[in-house]
Amino acid sequence: MLGRTANGLYWMFRYIERAENIARLVDAGLRVSLTRSGASDEDWDGVLQSAGVREAFGEVHPKVTTADAVDYLLRDLANPSSVMSCIDFGRNNARMVRTALTRDTWEATNETWIELKQLLGPRLNPAELPEIIEVIKRRTGIIRGAFHGTQLRNQIYNFARIGTFIERADNTSRILDVKYYVLLPSIAYVGSSLDNVQWESILRSVSAQRSYGWVYDAEYQPSNIAHFLILNGQMPRSLAFCYQKIVSELGYLALECGERLPAHGTAEAIASDLKKKCIKDIMDQGLHEFLEDFVTRNNQLGMEISDGYRFYA
Repeated sequence: MLGRTANGLYWMFRYIERAENIARLVDAGLRVSLTRSGASDEDWDGVLQSAGVREAFGEVHPKVTTADAVDYLLRDLANPSSVMSCIDFGRNNARMVRTALTRDTWEATNETWIELKQLLGPRLNPAELPEIIEVIKRRTGIIRGAFHGTQLRNQIYNFARIGTFIERADNTSRILDVKYYVLLPSIAYVGSSLDNVQWESILRSVSAQRSYGWVYDAEYQPSNIAHFLILNGQMPRSLAFCYQKIVSELGYLALECGERLPAHGTAEAIASDLKKKCIKDIMDQGLHEFLEDFVTRNNQLGMEISDGYRFYA
């Protein structure tokens, strides 16, 4: 496969995954602002931090307000991580690799772009936000479903899946890190109703609230939630699950191409570390330090995949 085709598939699905993740973050922010007594516009500071755009937002908006934060995250094309920007980038990559995609996948992608361009074109009405977020989640899910249901399990599928899970792992790790250092305003709030609401918002942002209850028959506990989102191999947005899939897809590429690259060893090492660690080890090391190291290694893997498979050749 040409490197440019692999690059297009990889980034197409990274951007689609990122669009959904941003929509889920906004959904979590809305729920916190609606359920917390005394909620303020400043609650959105943590959401912007989770999305990794707080600094860029501050360059445009001197003060955080709900309306500006939501607009920046969902529809501002000056923000390369906004939902509309991600859908634009995803569609552009899909168009570049159009002949590698099934008709169902291309049509789902194009229809999503058309619908969201209309939906996110005008300034958003706050009353319509819940429905808009549901449309974004539904449309991105349709793209993945069309691809999963119609695509041959070949290199096209492998690169698309690798892009999806590298992006998903990055999102989950960043959300967890921000929770510890931004969302909770003071150590005095640990165990309070505010703390519980914020932990619930994190679970909602990764669609894990109900499944968490199935696994842990208890109230929200930081160590349990960290375990669920880092080490639980059955949770489809956990770091462990993402790396199971990344290792698997890279393994298929190695068999088909007849060679192993540095990316294979890096992915296997990360997956092995996640499998061997217990949550106590991670907490003792420091959750922030662990997640910071994970994000660095996840980014390194992305660069090794890009270099090894000559994405720009």
